[in-house]
Amino acid sequence: MKQDKRPIIEHIDSFLEYLDIEKGLSNKSQETYERFLRKFTNWLRKNKLGGLRAHELADEHIWKYRVFLSQTINKNTKEPLKKSSQNYYLIALRNLLNYFADRDIASLPAEKVKLIREKGDRVIKFLTIEQIEKLLLSPNISTVTGLRDRVILETLFSTGMRIAELVNLDREQIRIKHSTKDLEISIVGKGKHIRTVYFSERAISMLRKYLEARKDKEKALFINYKGPKRQAGSRLTSRSIENIVKRYALLSGCPITTTPHVLRHSFATDLLNKGVDIRMVQEFLGHRNIATTQIYTHVTSRRLRDIHRQYHSGKQLKTN
Repeated sequence: MKQDKRPIIEHIDSFLEYLDIEKGLSNKSQETYERFLRKFTNWLRKNKLGGLRAHELADEHIWKYRVFLSQTINKNTKEPLKKSSQNYYLIALRNLLNYFADRDIASLPAEKVKLIREKGDRVIKFLTIEQIEKLLLSPNISTVTGLRDRVILETLFSTGMRIAELVNLDREQIRIKHSTKDLEISIVGKGKHIRTVYFSERAISMLRKYLEARKDKEKALFINYKGPKRQAGSRLTSRSIENIVKRYALLSGCPITTTPHVLRHSFATDLLNKGVDIRMVQEFLGHRNIATTQIYTHVTSRRLRDIHRQYHSGKQLKTN
């Protein structure tokens, strides 16, 4: 390991290039890492540590930075940062240390940055099939806007796409033959990884009606029909999609916490409830690591319990 003479702050740009070229992370992910690390570099400068080099970073610095994060107030909520938010900043720092190790630059091991333990398991929010049905049927499909919104909801639940993947869809990707009941397309997902997503028959039916109703020549699949002329026809943003989902969640009586990602969770939960293997669900979701898919253990654990109760021979044995 070599002792690099440059301050840690001067390594940030190289780290972001590393995420792009060697890790294949999207521009959005790189921007997120830059934002999280900016808090660390600002903290270094504020504490007159702007010249601190990688090999000089010590446990004491990590501890003081963690204290700083715990005392940081969220500007929106006016409350201290949630433990999960603090962990995002610490994970970014961990990855910077991993970068140093990969470049043979002497520094603290990444595992020295301990994450904050949170009580309980992560709670996954998802809708029941009855709630999904109410949500999907809530748009008024007699208008092109309502038809578009119905297709957005159908696509999110049918494919399990991330919101960014949905926003980036183009019309030319959707090639539906007159009598087809199957549609699968390739999309570029998180980390620039390509995967195939599949549409249900009802989603295909709505897509066909929506495309037939489109009289414009816009490239994007989902476009804006309201607002100033300079905005009309433009590709919907992630925020617009979130607002659309929230509006129909309220209209259909679904939880106010319903988001596009909740529909992604609902997609995965539905597959697991139908008996699909979790590794297949991993492929559908585009997770690179099975550990990410393990957040759905609320489904697999319940299914295993029910199967055990139904089939295990222990209940046939005499009790004494």
